[in-house]
Amino acid sequence: MGGRTLVQWEQNRDNAPDSLTVDLYAGGAAPDSGLDEVTFYQVPYTPSTQGVDARLDMIARMPSLEVVQLLSAGYEQVLPLLPDHVTLCNGRGLHDASTAEHALALILAAQRDLPRWALAQREHHWGSAQLRSLADSRVLIVGYGSIGQAVESRLLPFEAEVVRVASRARPDEGVHGVDELHALLPGADIVVLVTPLTEATRGLFGAREFALLRDDALVVNVGRGPVLDTGALLEQEGRVRAALDVTDPEPPPADHPLWSAPGVFLTPHVAGGSAAFYPRARAFVDAQLARWAAGEPLANVVRTGSARDR
Repeated sequence: MGGRTLVQWEQNRDNAPDSLTVDLYAGGAAPDSGLDEVTFYQVPYTPSTQGVDARLDMIARMPSLEVVQLLSAGYEQVLPLLPDHVTLCNGRGLHDASTAEHALALILAAQRDLPRWALAQREHHWGSAQLRSLADSRVLIVGYGSIGQAVESRLLPFEAEVVRVASRARPDEGVHGVDELHALLPGADIVVLVTPLTEATRGLFGAREFALLRDDALVVNVGRGPVLDTGALLEQEGRVRAALDVTDPEPPPADHPLWSAPGVFLTPHVAGGSAAFYPRARAFVDAQLARWAAGEPLANVVRTGSARDR
């Protein structure tokens, strides 16, 4: 396979097939030369970066590019930057364990009021309260794919009831279609949003959906910020709680009301980048480079380009 390959980690350069010319690019300023020879580009993973940055600006300077490999599951921000002939692969599956762990942590933190007790500790205040539980709660997982399945596998040992919701119903798998969401919301204690951002999911959870939830229900978003309508959440004024790893806008400006909204707990888009992710990502890139060098079909293709047919 001709041309150059850019990867983030030394392991992938060292393990790459001998037929590949592999260089390192871990982010930051673009290389001064050689971009016109790059055919395979693994975009460095920096989990909190949003929008176009130097890592993605470089694509316009790669006329020989054939494959872009992302390590994130989401890819909507990259599509407008790709010429038609470039194949795009994502990191589907790499974040399942990390994101599911974080979703569970957000649920438990909200149900057991951990932010309140952390503040009480700093203030040297000892108090008590009757707390909510995850056991016997009905949890809707909206976006029941691989991450949704990983979330479910962690919820079930906590004696929660899980209701699966996806873009289309899969009755043989016990999965409801999103067109049934409004009928399911009144019976939910917790809603976990794990959907990608598409035109169909933008604003999926808004004023009408909040209105259908019972008082003190919890909405957790570990998918994409714009799936949840921030204005509609703020209008709840604590009637419905939220635990968000992703927000809209992201990050919220320092004076944004989301920071201090009652019943809202925020983490800064860190769900997918835990210690479990990195070894899995490096192993995936090793395998992907082996496929690329051998001319085999690539894994996790989300858009097929025409470059390899030329």
